[in-house]
Parts: sequence; structure tokens; C-alpha cells
Amino acid sequence: MSVISKSILLVDDDQEIRELLQTYLSRAGFQVRGVPDGAGFRQAMNEAPCDLVILDVMLPDEDGFSLCRWIRQHPRQAQVPIIMLTASSDETDRVIGLELGADDYIGKPFSPRELQARIKALLRRAQFGQERSSGGDVWVFDEWRLDMVSHRLFHVDGEEVILSGADFALLKLFLDHPQQILDRDTIGNATRGRDLMPLDRIVDMAVSRLRQRLRDTEKPPRLIRTVRGSGYQLAASVVAGNAH
Repeated sequence: MSVISKSILLVDDDQEIRELLQTYLSRAGFQVRGVPDGAGFRQAMNEAPCDLVILDVMLPDEDGFSLCRWIRQHPRQAQVPIIMLTASSDETDRVIGLELGADDYIGKPFSPRELQARIKALLRRAQFGQERSSGGDVWVFDEWRLDMVSHRLFHVDGEEVILSGADFALLKLFLDHPQQILDRDTIGNATRGRDLMPLDRIVDMAVSRLRQRLRDTEKPPRLIRTVRGSGYQLAASVVAGNAH
């Protein structure tokens, strides 16, 4: 995958880290803008779109969690991949970030080479999703309609639900395999989450977040069922049709 013209917005109050990553990632072919705080981030996002955000949790004016939430509620950039930078020993940061819609995280201190690999993986997934969605289809299931081009999800009552890139990837995995039991390894490959957190926690959190998006909050859940000892199952028929 060519990274030429792929733009990254880097948010970190540590000037040394910003300069290091801007130099390293620019040499790899990315266009990198760096800002030191939340105010600079919001201004940069409003001025020009980007293909990926690297977002530090600890910022001087507001934390990265509130900015992550703001991105996911921002119509123009709701699906942009987000990598959060967290304290390497703090699993709580990772849990909160993923629940708010971050696509990946990396603990400090980190290797720029590893960060670049994570960036490329997320951009490949985003590009793959766009290519797979190029047919203009709308997929209908249960009380929902998913536009595969815009990644917009609509309820039968007209409400639109904002999906992160990770939400969309997981929902599409279920829609590709309706009524089938998907094990945690399969789901884990469609989501992110590495380092200190067990795969089971990453998968369970991703499914829980998607259930919330789909209003699937009954006990037990009705739409995405838990199959004890095996994984999860989308208990709905899926119909694909043209957007028009």
C-alpha cells in the first residue's frame, strides 16, 4: 500500500516526541501535522481532514479521551482511525480508549518502527473497507440499514448511529457471516488490542460496544448472541440491496 499523500495528525504535548515522529514518519512518506494540545487538535481537524490520528492520553488542556469522543461524534471525521498513546503500565487507559472508539493503542515508551507498522495496518484496513464497499450496497438486518459506502448506520426510526472504523469492521464481519458462530480469534483479527490486554477482553469489549450501538442491551442480548465457550453469533438475516 502506498502511503504517499496519507496524512497523519499527531497530538502530543512532548515537543521531542512530536519532532521525532514527524521526522520519522515523514521519511516513510506520510504527511504529518503535529499539535501540542486539544485546542490545536480541534483547530487542525476543522481546517483540514486527515487519514489517521495519533492521540496522546495526557494533554495539558484536556485528555485524549474527550478528544477521541469528539472525533467519533464529528460527522466529517467520525471514521478516521485513531491510535492512542498511553502509559505503558496503565491498562485502564487502554480499556477506556477502546470503549470510546479508539482503533489501537501503543504504550510509552514505544518504537517508532512499531508505531509505523500499526499505522500501515490501520490504513490498509480502512482502504480495504472502502474497496469492499465500492458497490454502493445497503445491507439491511433486523431494524437496521448499513450504507456500505458511507459506513452510515440507520435505525428504522430514522436515527443515525456513528460507527468508528473498528465498529464498522466488526459489524461487517458479523454481516458477512450471519447466523454463524465466530470465535474470538476470528473476531480479534477484525478488531485491535494488543500489548498487555488479553484477547478475550479486547473481543468482549468490542462486542459490547457494538451491542450498545445496535441497542442490543437486553439480558441476554437478542441480536448478537453469546455462545458460551465458542464465541458470538449474529442472530439476524442479512439482505443486501442497492443504495437506490
